[in-house]
Formats: sequence, C-alpha cells, structure tokens
Amino acid sequence: MTATDQTQLGKTLWGIADELRGAMNADQFRDYMLSFLFLRYLSDNYEAAAKKELGKDYPILKEDDKRTPLAVWYKANATDVDEFEKQMRKKIHYVIEPSHLWNSIAELAKTQSKELLRTLQQGFKYIENESFESTFQGLFSEINLDSDKLGKNYEERNKKLCNIIQKIAEGINSFDKKIDYLGDAYEFLIGKFAAGSGQKAGEFYTPQRISDILSGIVALDSQDPSKGKKKKLDKVLDFACGSGSLLLNVRKQMTEAEGTIGKIFGQEKNITTYNLARMNMLLHGVKDTEFEIHHGDTLLNEWDILNEMNPSKKLEFDAIVANPPFSYRWEPSEAMGEDFRFKSYGLAPKSAADFAFLLHGFHFLSKEGTMAIILPHGVLFRGGAEEKIRRKLLKDGNIDTVIGLPANLFFSTGIPVCILVLKKCKKFDDVLFINAVDHFEKGKRQNNLLPENIDKIVTAYRERKEETRYSRRVSMSEIETNEFNLNISRYVSTSLDEEIIDLKEVNKKLVDLDKDSNKARETHNKFLKELGLSPI
Repeated sequence: MTATDQTQLGKTLWGIADELRGAMNADQFRDYMLSFLFLRYLSDNYEAAAKKELGKDYPILKEDDKRTPLAVWYKANATDVDEFEKQMRKKIHYVIEPSHLWNSIAELAKTQSKELLRTLQQGFKYIENESFESTFQGLFSEINLDSDKLGKNYEERNKKLCNIIQKIAEGINSFDKKIDYLGDAYEFLIGKFAAGSGQKAGEFYTPQRISDILSGIVALDSQDPSKGKKKKLDKVLDFACGSGSLLLNVRKQMTEAEGTIGKIFGQEKNITTYNLARMNMLLHGVKDTEFEIHHGDTLLNEWDILNEMNPSKKLEFDAIVANPPFSYRWEPSEAMGEDFRFKSYGLAPKSAADFAFLLHGFHFLSKEGTMAIILPHGVLFRGGAEEKIRRKLLKDGNIDTVIGLPANLFFSTGIPVCILVLKKCKKFDDVLFINAVDHFEKGKRQNNLLPENIDKIVTAYRERKEETRYSRRVSMSEIETNEFNLNISRYVSTSLDEEIIDLKEVNKKLVDLDKDSNKARETHNKFLKELGLSPI
C-alpha cells in the first residue's frame, strides 16, 4: 500500500467516524473506532499466520460460503485445536477464536445479526484475558458496549454497532492491503481525533514531526552524533508515553537504519491512553514480549521495576524520550525531597512539575544514553527551585543541547516549546543552542514543521555546527556569566543586525547634495535671464 493509499484510507475511516458517531463526542467514539481497527489487525495477522501454519490443510471456501476458513477447520479438526493454538502462541504470541475474528464479526454486522453485540463482548473479554501469554486485562475497559450513546436498549445498540462495523469493513475492503497497513491508519486517526480534542490532545498525542526530531536525536551515537546512528538500543523508555507514537518512532528510526532495538518501556497515567498505547504497539507488529507499558503515575514512580534500590540491579535505558504535560501542578510531599530521583537536586515547585519529570527520566538514563524531552520555555529561565536544578545539571555537564521550536505546533497549546537533550557523560564541554523558531510552515489553526525543517535541526545537532541566527556552541563560562539562564535568544538571536550609520558620511552627502542643488539653480537662473524672465 502506497503512502497516498494509507492517507486515503485514514481519511476514509475518519469520514466514517465523523458520520457515525452520532450523540458521542470525538473522544468517546475514538475508542470504539480504534478498538475495531485493532480487532481487524489482530484477525488479519492471525489468519495469515494460520494459513502458513496449516499449509495445504487450510480450507479453501466457495465464494458464497460466508464462514471463515478457520471456523471450518476448527469444526473439522476439534482434537487438533489445542496443539494448533499452542503453535500459534509460539509463533505470533496470541490466539483468537474463529467466532471472534473480524471477518466473523463483519458478517454478523452485514446480516444485522442480533448476536453481534454479545459476540463482541465475548471476543473482547477473550482477547483481554486469554489471547496472549501475558494478559492484557482492561484493554477494552474504556469501550462501553452497553452505553446509552449507542442506543436505549440491546436491540438499538446492536443495530448501531452493525452499522458502524459494516461501514468500517466496506471502507477498508476498498483498498489493497498488507498486514501492517492498519498501523498507519491507526496513527492517522489518532492525529485526527487529537485535532478535535483541543486541550485533551496533549494527554495522548505528540505531533509526528516533533516526534521525528526526538527519535532522530536519541538514535544517534550519544558521545559523537556525527558518527551516525547507533547499531543497537537495548532499552528505550517514554515515561509519559501517551499513545506510544514516540516509542514507535524510535523503533522505526532504528529499523530503517538496519539497527536493532531491544525492549520498549512506556508509562502512562491516563487509563484510556494507556490502552491506546498497548493496542498501538501490537498494531505495529511489536510482540507482547518486546514491550512493556505500565499504567501508573510517573511522578509518584508507581512502577515496581523502577523502584529497585540496589544500584547493581537498577534499570537503565539507552534512549529516553518524553513529552510530559507542560507546567503540570503537583503536590510533592516533604518525604519526596529524599526520593532517590530528586535528592541531589531538590524538588520542582508545586506550580510546575516540568523538572520533576525531567529528573525522573534522567535518573534512569544509562551512562552511554541520550535523553530528549519536550518542555515549556520557562524551564530555561525561571528562578527559585528550578534555577537550582538547572544550575546543577549545567555544572555537572549534563545539558548537551537546547532547541527552541516555533509556537503553535501542538493541538493542546499555542506556546512555543523547547527540546532539552541530556547526557550523563558527554564529549563536549559546551552547550549547543539551536533557535528554530522561525523555521516552519504557517497553518490556519496550527503551524507545521516541514521535513526540511526537521532535517535542519537534526543535522545541526548531529554535526554540532554553528550558523548565524540559527545555531551556536556556547561555553560554560558564558552561561555562568548569564547566571545559568538558558533563554535561547540570549545566545542565538534571530533578528537581523541593525545597519550601522556613519553620521560623518551622511553629513558629507548632504553637503554635496546642497552644492549640486545651488549649482543647478544658478544655471537655471542664467537661462531665465537670457529669456528676459525674472530669476527664482
């Protein structure tokens, strides 16, 4: 499927969502739409693997036979089902019962079967608790198939779901497909739903172009980015992972460069978004053994694997990316001042947890790792507790690069933001400033970063090169002179230099002009006198 087809499929599905959501707002309908896409993906992948596993025994059905081939095989080979499912768990890590496959569900929808709703409920429960070796409990917890928004009673809800699923099936079937096509459609729809969610979008979505910058940076060699991408990232973390797109982007960067990536780790506080992230991983072909997404509060560090007190067993990450909520109000207790993440730096103020998020991630960064985090500009210059944290990070040589981005790039806020790149052991003893505030494409509601804008940022970081009014390497002594204020415009101004005016030269030109004017007047009066006219 071409990129154009993928975009068109996304638009087709978005049109269906917009048409069918009825009394639901976009946020509510999003969870139904994306869950059905997820079921479609699992089913397509499972049936393709089953066909390969069964070989010549895979049933070939007549065109008018509306059963699924697996339903036919299961019925004819009941004694072999357990062994078959055991093999499927080994090879693709999950099992779906024939009656729960998308094609079975779509056929129930097409025939307006009264069993559709009940079958969906059973299917979702099976996938949550029995499909995978590691249970995905609560995966569909935010999808209320008994919601009044779908209908007042079972019959009305069943009819509504029949209509929705039939439309989705028709929309997808009009395109040529590969197994991975739905991952791109899923990402497209997440972006579209985010666009209609306003402030809530920040909870689950990082614009793709910004994601490209962060993932492009952490994939590069941490000590000398000019060497290019790393061959391997063993562990990657996003501690405020939203729908997981940032983690998937890092994975994509590595695989496209023919590198390898170990396990992906994400943490997310919002239950709905947590479920989106788990689906998103599976939709992009990440096996359940290759990722771990945890539901919990990052600031409280509600994840047992990150609470290991033994330094030799501490979990560390080669790459950390994050887009935490900006200037989030939090309530740090007095005891948190002794927390191993904050003890050496002090606590971020209640009014803005930005540095609390940063210090959380930084604690788990490996010595050879790179962390890239999106934060509001205030972290660069605010005083008090934040100045103290910033000062220590700078003195310890941990802040590598500061990147200023244009305003109005996010759905959730119009403020300009920055990217901080941090390292525990860095090669360079200066700080690179990149001021990209003027490099963007203006949009009606939102500004956009073009591919060339992203390439320019990543290239400036990779080559650590300086460019007038764009990037500059700044010594620690200069930063110290500025009292550790990292306001980007202090170091890289984008304004054009004012032309220096030479007043002596200007005066000389005015005198010369006056002489020329007098000479011309004299000549003119001479001609008037010859003609018998009065001079002027």
